Amino acid sequence: MTLLDRKVAVVYGGGGVIGGAIARIFAREGAHVYVAGRTRPPLDRVVQSIAEDGGRAEAALADAADEHDVRRHIDQVIDRAGHLDILVNAVGIRHVQGPPLAELSVDQFMAPVDGYLRTLFVTTRAAAPHLAVQRSGVVLTLSTPGARLTGSGFLGNGVASAAVEAFSRILAGELGPDGVRVVCIRPNAIPASLGLSHVAEAFDGMADRAGATADEWLAGLAAQGTLLRRLPTPEDVAEYAAFAASDRARTMTGAIANLTAGSIVD
Repeated sequence: MTLLDRKVAVVYGGGGVIGGAIARIFAREGAHVYVAGRTRPPLDRVVQSIAEDGGRAEAALADAADEHDVRRHIDQVIDRAGHLDILVNAVGIRHVQGPPLAELSVDQFMAPVDGYLRTLFVTTRAAAPHLAVQRSGVVLTLSTPGARLTGSGFLGNGVASAAVEAFSRILAGELGPDGVRVVCIRPNAIPASLGLSHVAEAFDGMADRAGATADEWLAGLAAQGTLLRRLPTPEDVAEYAAFAASDRARTMTGAIANLTAGSIVD
């Protein structure tokens, strides 16, 4: 018996490094996965890799910040699959890291705050009624260590991440009586994400402040900023996500899962 046998999962940001890894692991564990995003080719690559491994997946274009678009997509999933069990928001938002408060514009500060919270609110609001009606289901969100760290250069990202974690805890209290669980996963910087434009820009900004390349900055972060002297991989995040979404974690909700490799000790 696989962890997610006969489960139906929607992964927004499913063409990204983390979203794609989650989709592949979910499919391996028996879920029928619907990946969605704004760019078709990476979604198709994820679906193809899942199909080649014998899994079930479908791709669709949907803008996670557009309420009407998301509702349309969720309705299509329900029409095709008959139900929904798992919602994952792995959407990436382009934002700036590196500049301190004095050099940060209002728009630069607000970009991750508005972007991450808007997509989280829109996707959850569309999916929650379908989860509640069957009195079961899981919402998985993603945060960053910035939610708990102090320092310079990640003000917008840190505030956005703290808000994602607060949203997840409060939502768990609201949806709990309907049998719906909410778990927020907090990984660390993931070197495999460097190929993504919004991640590369953020990492480059922090690296420039440290007088290093992005690769050097990440290596230093792993060696000096984590207890395990390494950073998580997309697969690390995906494997935990599959467990958290499964019935084996059925008493887990309102939790912030620390996958920082020891950057933060809860």
